[in-house]
Amino acid sequence: MKKSLVLAMAMALGVTASAYAANPFSDVPAGHWAYDAVNKLAAEGVVTGYPDGTFGGDKLMTRYEMAQIVAKAMANGANVDKLAAEFADELDSLGVRVANLEKKADNVKITGQIRMSYRDTDVDKHDGNGLSQGRLRTRLFVNGAINEDWTYTGRFENNQYLDDNEGTDDVKLNWAYVSGRVGGVKVDAGRQDFTNVGGTVIDTRGDGVKLAYGSDVKVYGWALKGSDDLAETYTYNAAGDITGVKEEGLTSDDRVYVAGVAAKMGVVDAAVNYYKVDTEYDQDIYEIAAGWEFMDDLTLKGAWYNGDVSDSDGDDNGWMVGLNYAGAKASKVGSWGAYVNYMDRPANTVIYPTLASYTYMPVTAAHDGDGYEGIEAGANLTLAKNIVAGVKYYNLDSREGDANTETIWSEVIFTF
Repeated sequence: MKKSLVLAMAMALGVTASAYAANPFSDVPAGHWAYDAVNKLAAEGVVTGYPDGTFGGDKLMTRYEMAQIVAKAMANGANVDKLAAEFADELDSLGVRVANLEKKADNVKITGQIRMSYRDTDVDKHDGNGLSQGRLRTRLFVNGAINEDWTYTGRFENNQYLDDNEGTDDVKLNWAYVSGRVGGVKVDAGRQDFTNVGGTVIDTRGDGVKLAYGSDVKVYGWALKGSDDLAETYTYNAAGDITGVKEEGLTSDDRVYVAGVAAKMGVVDAAVNYYKVDTEYDQDIYEIAAGWEFMDDLTLKGAWYNGDVSDSDGDDNGWMVGLNYAGAKASKVGSWGAYVNYMDRPANTVIYPTLASYTYMPVTAAHDGDGYEGIEAGANLTLAKNIVAGVKYYNLDSREGDANTETIWSEVIFTF
């Protein structure tokens, strides 16, 4: 490529012959056919020539020199499409594809989250061995635009357990789904999280599809199968003693179907949901939940559940009531929030709630004792931009057994 092509670049930039400051290049005299174009590009700072004061218009240009010129031209408002058209043959010979460069630069975005947490759990009737755990969790989110209507989302996750340093090299792609619209229906399809109404019935990761229609009044449906890569949890006997470690939650052999409707009516949010579980047993759950913001940032919420499990003699009805104030916003330093909930949840009314997925309670003991009841409370505070600290407290009893679980969870979350 010769530097005489810079004349074509000047034309692509819309340069016309006119008078500028004295030409700085000794080898481009005033009578030269490219004098005006070279002078203009030099005045705009697009080309600087060589240290000996020459322009070197007959020398071959390296790709680095070309890249520098194009970058400077773009900084001065160059139209990339014009440059691409003007230098199409030359760029093609270099194997460079330049169509829609600016758009492609923003096509894929990577963001992240680092969470440092420590959990201390005490369960009656055993020494608590292994129930205290520090963890460093790193997540990278990949978001890409497929077209104007569809996007892709992926999530890579690594966990480092600070007490035994296990899992250091284990990185999983545990989100991989596409989102878009088919007519007026929003679609999310692939591996993703399935969490509904605060995670009090289900909070799990699986493969499936979510469909939703509407805004203030939204109708939705889910179909999913579980995932085999969820964290292990401790198991207990009826006395509350640890009996081992096993994989909890929904596996790839399990199926869950959800149908529901949610409505926003001024300061009131309400939802009605039906859950159908197809596992080694059959389970049906009905949920009615509502939240009322009766003061600025202060919300009273409650829910009622009715569940039925085949071959179960446990209670069918459960409930929850809570109070929530605001919440920390990562972008607003000093913002904070707090909440407290009380719940009475028979085993028939839960599938895999947030409490189970984070090992806040003895899952097996709770089910053997026909569920759990007790209090959860928490608070969070934005320490600096994109740095949020939080603490959670749980005190839960087995409804008909004698196991009690008390957990304190502290965390600091960094987002970038």
